[in-house]
Amino acid sequence: MSIRNEDSRGQRALTLIVAIASAVLLAPAGEAGDWTSWRGPSYTGVSEETGLIDRWSPEGENLVWKADFIGRSTPVVIDGRVCVIGRTGVDPETKINRQEIVACYDAGDGKKLWEHKYNVYMTTVPFNRVGWASLVADPETGNVYAHGVAGQFTAYAPDGTIVWSRFLTEEFGRLSGYGGRTQTALIDGDQAIINFVSVGWGELMPLRHRFFSFDKKTGDLLWVSTPGQMAADFNTQGGPVVATVNGRRLLISGNADGWIYALDIATGEKIWGFHLSKRGINVTVVFENDTVFVSHSEENVDTGVMGRMVAIDATGSGDVTKTHEKWRIEEFGGGFPSPAVKDGVVYHVDNSANLHAIDAASGEIKWVYNIGTVGKASPVIADGKIYVPETNGRFHILKLKEDGVEPLDHDELTIANGDYAEFYGSVATAYGRIYFATEGGVYCLGDKSKPFKVERSEPAKKAGKPGPATTLQVVPWEVQLELGQSADFRVRLLDADGNVLSEKPATWSLDGLAGSVEDGAFKSGGEGFQAGKIVAKVGGLTGYARARVYPPLPWSFDFEEFDTGGFPKQWIGANRIYLAGEKDGAKVLVKAPRGRGLNRTFLYMGPSWLNNYTIEADIFGEGTKRRRPDIGLINSGYILDLAGAKNHLEVRSWTAELRMAKQVPFEFEPNTWYRMKLKVVSNADKATVYGKVWKKSDPEPEDWTITADDPHPIPGGTPGLLGYSPVNLYYDNVTVYPN
Repeated sequence: MSIRNEDSRGQRALTLIVAIASAVLLAPAGEAGDWTSWRGPSYTGVSEETGLIDRWSPEGENLVWKADFIGRSTPVVIDGRVCVIGRTGVDPETKINRQEIVACYDAGDGKKLWEHKYNVYMTTVPFNRVGWASLVADPETGNVYAHGVAGQFTAYAPDGTIVWSRFLTEEFGRLSGYGGRTQTALIDGDQAIINFVSVGWGELMPLRHRFFSFDKKTGDLLWVSTPGQMAADFNTQGGPVVATVNGRRLLISGNADGWIYALDIATGEKIWGFHLSKRGINVTVVFENDTVFVSHSEENVDTGVMGRMVAIDATGSGDVTKTHEKWRIEEFGGGFPSPAVKDGVVYHVDNSANLHAIDAASGEIKWVYNIGTVGKASPVIADGKIYVPETNGRFHILKLKEDGVEPLDHDELTIANGDYAEFYGSVATAYGRIYFATEGGVYCLGDKSKPFKVERSEPAKKAGKPGPATTLQVVPWEVQLELGQSADFRVRLLDADGNVLSEKPATWSLDGLAGSVEDGAFKSGGEGFQAGKIVAKVGGLTGYARARVYPPLPWSFDFEEFDTGGFPKQWIGANRIYLAGEKDGAKVLVKAPRGRGLNRTFLYMGPSWLNNYTIEADIFGEGTKRRRPDIGLINSGYILDLAGAKNHLEVRSWTAELRMAKQVPFEFEPNTWYRMKLKVVSNADKATVYGKVWKKSDPEPEDWTITADDPHPIPGGTPGLLGYSPVNLYYDNVTVYPN
């Protein structure tokens, strides 16, 4: 490496620790209490807890409790609860029960308080990567927020009740690849912010890595920010942190385009960007003293070597790549763990599980200590010690010294069959105890002789006098409605410091939508499919919200009305992929081979609330002996796929796991028009999926070609298309109608 220097519950007492600070609704650094974010309440990987254990044993020493759970991320601890996300249904004999799970336990004795299981679908993420992103907790409400690998984004009340839930895949075109990397959400003020790569509609149509801010209490969308350019990776896991720079509250995060961005956290406005890597960023940055510390292990933008760690002066604006780098360490292969920073030293693990202590001011490497072979987990600094896991089930407790570390404890965790328990998350510290989740369970470590006491870090309130309004946001920023339905919008006014001001009367209008809007109440009207804006003005400020309006079923699309290259503007995933064209003298929808990018993609036609309906389409696939397509339909989260290369027809919901899948032989003939039909009948107890394919020139057969039952029904979802197109695919006469 080279360094370049650039310029028992009933007896517990609840202690409330009231923080007084000028920051917004966050438990500040320097206070012990809840652990609400995976890198701690200060986002630095540092805890102010004291009296933490120096050693323990999986056989019982200082092991307060252990819960049966399979996790791979960091717990959150809030109001005496430890909450985790993971996977369930590992028994290969009952594969149909494989699901994602969120559970909360009593922090004192490990008693399970509640759990929620939900389906994983419309994704290629494999089972062993389910539960990737850590949960985040809200200090104000006690709510816990989960971002599932398939794009479910859900807010849970302290008692486990679902407050709200959004399916980001169908609503916003969230993309997830086989790698499974999933971003952890962030809570700040009234916002729940999540980021992911997406292909939406309208101005959100291009493939980009975006930040979505939701009202943490209602789930209404507040704003969307697209700071970068074409995403280099679909799979990124780097989460955002919050920092105050020059009095301005910023969200700072890596992006799938290889840049680090700082955004105004109230509006999503881009403040600055730093180009770090040719690939996506997977490391969550750490911030201290107006400096951002971050690394990657991919190809650098300005040299042919791999990996780099940098310190970025966070006080700039615009493109700060060449102007605000303070120092760098070349060939630093830290692509996954996130650093911790304390007292002027950055502690960072590289991909080979070497723990580095780095001088925050100069970038000098003070010492290096090896903790194993695979570095994916991140260190936590607490009570003069470093608690640091390694992926292969190793867990180290190290005492910090002036010139290095002293090993205090080293344990190797296993699962029932004796294999190591994968350990990807960090520890969480709270109430004088240490909590973590592995493939082998949820652990609570502490001194059993000490009384257990819940300490709560109260959120601080913003200080200072609000200024004049500078930004107008229309909330919710995006909705979907059935024709004739109504939606209420409100104006959210902000000053330059991001303070939310009192609402004021607005002047409302519509752009591209039929119907009426008065005092923020929009009633959809007209006919057919619509996509447009609801516009509000207050004084000299203007803002808008977006809406898609759908007529009630039945729908039909024959593509005759579209110019070549066009597509229905309310669709998600069609841009540059599913385009109107010609076949046999008629207008059809064409999916051609892609010169760059994936040939296997989804297209979503409508809202996620639809259920108990049927979708049909004419389909045609070119092909040779070696190049054969897959062509399919989507209905309520289930897929009917005619696999040309395998010569079978398949029903599935989760492509990577085939949880409830069935296949039947079906001899695919290239260059032949078929009619495909997919029907889903569902209730609270079961969904039955019916599929049928026949040559278009033949009469429709009475019997279904394939049928599959799902005892864990998906409640509903958009109709859509899918295709794997190493050759041209064609779709026509698409119809969707109630059962």
